[in-house]
Amino acid sequence: MEILSINDQKVRIDGGELLSYQVNGYELMHQIGSPGWGHTDTEMFPIIGPTDKAGFRVHVPRGNAIQDQHGLLRELSYTLDAKSATTASYLKEYVAGTVVLNSKFPDKSTAQRLIWPYNFQLKKSFQLLENSLKITFTVSGEMDMPFMLGYHPAFSIRTSTANIRTATTSFSLEEIMKAGNRAVEVPKTAELFLEDERVVHVQTTGFNHFMLWSPVENMICIEPITFYPYSVDQSILHEGFMYLDKQEAKFQIEFGLIS
Repeated sequence: MEILSINDQKVRIDGGELLSYQVNGYELMHQIGSPGWGHTDTEMFPIIGPTDKAGFRVHVPRGNAIQDQHGLLRELSYTLDAKSATTASYLKEYVAGTVVLNSKFPDKSTAQRLIWPYNFQLKKSFQLLENSLKITFTVSGEMDMPFMLGYHPAFSIRTSTANIRTATTSFSLEEIMKAGNRAVEVPKTAELFLEDERVVHVQTTGFNHFMLWSPVENMICIEPITFYPYSVDQSILHEGFMYLDKQEAKFQIEFGLIS
């Protein structure tokens, strides 16, 4: 386990998963074992969204990729790349055509094996700043590789009046829970605020949109995404791909308490 700290901030990371981010003892992140989701964060790559109704096939220029919901990246393990007092970085690498066993099979999925026809590497870097935590995702791989990227962190909720506010609108926790697994879309937004017992400021670069999801009253997932998958039928999910047009592409999220 890696521990980062600066001033009154402390971060704990295990195997690339953000387990805890505390500011002067105040925990921002949902805790594993608490009611709700069984993780604190994960990534969605190279696709976002469900694929079951499309036979787990996603069309790419090299044919059909076999992908379960939110892609195969979460089935791979991170390796520690570098560590300092305030930073840590982790790598996941995939070789095109490698068969990956699906952990959801057979209880939650009928797709036993997952395959992607492109090489890629994803680097996840944490940097603890003076008043916030910045997480950078660096995608590298084959030129013109199609992909979507989403980050899926879960934040702790302490009051029933918690809400998400953007520059133009707000969403109550009740509204987000009613949306179910489709989540609430927050399009063309790079910044928002989680207003609860304390206020968390979230800002992103490169993602362009958010999804908001919560199955219970004590947590909420604020998910920056490159594409909202429920805007199209599963059979044309590939319409949401972006394409790697340079050596690497970077995406960032930064969050911290502001009050």
